[in-house]
Amino acid sequence: MSAAKKKAPAKAKAAPKKKAPARKAAPKKSSIRVSDKAAPADHAEVHAMTSFSMNAKLEKEIDELVTHYPQKRSAVLMVLHAIQSEFGWISKEAIEWTAKKLELQPINVYEVVTFYPMLNDKPVGRFHLKVCRTLSCALGGSHKLHANLCSRLGLDPKGHGQQTTPDGKFTVEFAECLASCGTAPVMMCNDDFYDAVTDEAADKILKSCE
Repeated sequence: MSAAKKKAPAKAKAAPKKKAPARKAAPKKSSIRVSDKAAPADHAEVHAMTSFSMNAKLEKEIDELVTHYPQKRSAVLMVLHAIQSEFGWISKEAIEWTAKKLELQPINVYEVVTFYPMLNDKPVGRFHLKVCRTLSCALGGSHKLHANLCSRLGLDPKGHGQQTTPDGKFTVEFAECLASCGTAPVMMCNDDFYDAVTDEAADKILKSCE
């Protein structure tokens, strides 16, 4: 008696291909003007600010933000942005307040604050200058631009960390990719974006902050 034929195992279905995420358009060059929306109005306030006190208006805004997420913890990044927009930075007290509000442990919020470079865990100046240091900008002269800004402001041209002038008016630091590789070197001053920044253009930006 001949053996029964065995059925060949069914071939595994190929996993569906994932669509590549849409690439965001590079920011457009802005005019020479500086916005201080994300920083305290008085730069002296930056250094004086050592405590955190939530106000009713901001807490109401945060409560509304939280309703847009299925879980409270999912709102952590937007809550931190709202706090930084109000106070200029995120203090230890702000981290603890956020953790309590979102029913998290403080370490959970601290991990987010220290992971994202756009979040400040210490006071910054009224004018926060961020110079892109990734490959395209580095090749385009961003290190020279950073050194020029530091020299003009009396800071260490070779310093790579965040540096703030003694009067608390300016903070200078390197930033990761600012998404305009074709117009290097690029930088930001608070919320304003500048591309193809020469030494002369940098001087104009600093002068506009006076």
